[in-house]
Amino acid sequence: MMILESGVDTNSESFQTNYQAMSACIEAFRALEQALHDKARSAREKFHAKDKLLPRERLALLLDPGSSFIELSSLAGYKMHDDKDGTTAGGGIIAGMGFVSGVRCMLQVNNSAIKGGTISPTGLEKTLRLQDIARENKLPLITLAESGGANLMYATDVFVPGARAFANQARLSSAGIPQITVIHGNATAGGAYQPGLSDYTIAVKQQTKMFLAGPPLLKAATGETATDEELGGSDLHVYEAGTADYLARNDRDGIALAREITSTLSWNESLVLPEKKAVKPPRYSQDELLGIIPSDSKKPYDVREVVARLVDDSAFSDFKSEFDLQTVCGFAAVDGHAIGIIGNNGPITAKGANKAAQFIQLCQQSKRPLLFLHNTTGFMVGTEAERSGIIKHGSKLIQAVANASVPKLSILVGGSYGAGNYAMCGRGLDPRFIFSWPNARTAVMGGEQVGKVLRIVSEEKMRKQGIEPDQKQLEQVEMATAAQLNAGSTAVFGTARLWDDGIIDPRDTRELLAHLLDICWQAEHRELQANQFGVARF
Repeated sequence: MMILESGVDTNSESFQTNYQAMSACIEAFRALEQALHDKARSAREKFHAKDKLLPRERLALLLDPGSSFIELSSLAGYKMHDDKDGTTAGGGIIAGMGFVSGVRCMLQVNNSAIKGGTISPTGLEKTLRLQDIARENKLPLITLAESGGANLMYATDVFVPGARAFANQARLSSAGIPQITVIHGNATAGGAYQPGLSDYTIAVKQQTKMFLAGPPLLKAATGETATDEELGGSDLHVYEAGTADYLARNDRDGIALAREITSTLSWNESLVLPEKKAVKPPRYSQDELLGIIPSDSKKPYDVREVVARLVDDSAFSDFKSEFDLQTVCGFAAVDGHAIGIIGNNGPITAKGANKAAQFIQLCQQSKRPLLFLHNTTGFMVGTEAERSGIIKHGSKLIQAVANASVPKLSILVGGSYGAGNYAMCGRGLDPRFIFSWPNARTAVMGGEQVGKVLRIVSEEKMRKQGIEPDQKQLEQVEMATAAQLNAGSTAVFGTARLWDDGIIDPRDTRELLAHLLDICWQAEHRELQANQFGVARF
């Protein structure tokens, strides 16, 4: 393979400007995450007074010491629904992939330190995404549950689609993917079915409160009066109902039991891991990724500069490099995993679409995972583009992306506009994982273009009606439209709506890709013990 030679001058003024701009983007989204953590920590005294751990303290105990944890969708629901200032984002759930007793698992922890861990519509959507990841990647699912259930302000939005979360649990069990739940507190109404549908359920002494109807609803519906403990306490579910399989003394003991159960799954015993070969790191510093992307999104750069800092030994085999200059395709490796990479140096032309579609088929043939590095304004437009068959070739590219069954990973390193988002395997094309750099933009087109389009349409409409257009008014419409669309295209706006699986620091991209490729490889080679109905309590 060819070793990529960087043309970046790290001492240049433009590099320093870009570096500072990207650093500011990183600091901004980290500050949003920190505000969430601070909000949860404010409940520490309240939790500790009840001999309970905060949700993130529970998570830390569950994870193997010193192991990696990939947090997912930390800012889901940011400033949506009743999250007024951004400090209650996350959808009521802390989630990610990490190691428990040596087993890589999907972990979800109800963030009961914020609004009692109630689930908003975005929280439900996040739950469904986590279940999809667990299913597709064959990851055991561990839940540390304590939630007031659905946020009743949005009950009508979560009630009907909420059934899908329970159906997914049943299907995960049937597929042979274990689910372990520790009930640290309330599990009411629909929330009671989550532990009920788990394969292993752990109740915590004098903390578990699991019932279909709490004491107030019970009294209102039937007139019966009962305490929390009488109606759905830990002893009832362990000694009488049999809903719980284990009884823990406290939070710590419950988590220890979850770790013990995970260790008995024999999850890795039948998986023969390949011999780990020594790999050469990139020849350029990860830190330089911050200075490569222009602070002015209209300025071009070569996506190979990003590739050179992500792949092993900065080695890259460029595919059809002279056939089309704006769509870059090539073979490389990340942490020893062979991959195919598709990146953008501009809009996607008919030739670029043709080239990328052929490349995808080659990767499918050789079972290479695909990595998409998004930075495109979309498909080329204009009379020449139409004559070249851009619709036909673009459609074939989207068809290739949609039908490729190899793992597809997407990183939004810049703009992802129009149907270019589809062709580069955006959320709607079901990538196995998709993450964004904090400078990323996702929209139907740039705000300025939308503003101009609306201005032209409005002006033409007025002239057809015999009205002389007010240019000042049209200018205001143009500017307001551009501002609205730009505000709705940021990485934070997108991650709040689960358009990605999270925002990452560009310097963490290579390490993240190494973990994701490991996950995909193991999923491909792991055999599950399926049964038709899943594990049930009789």
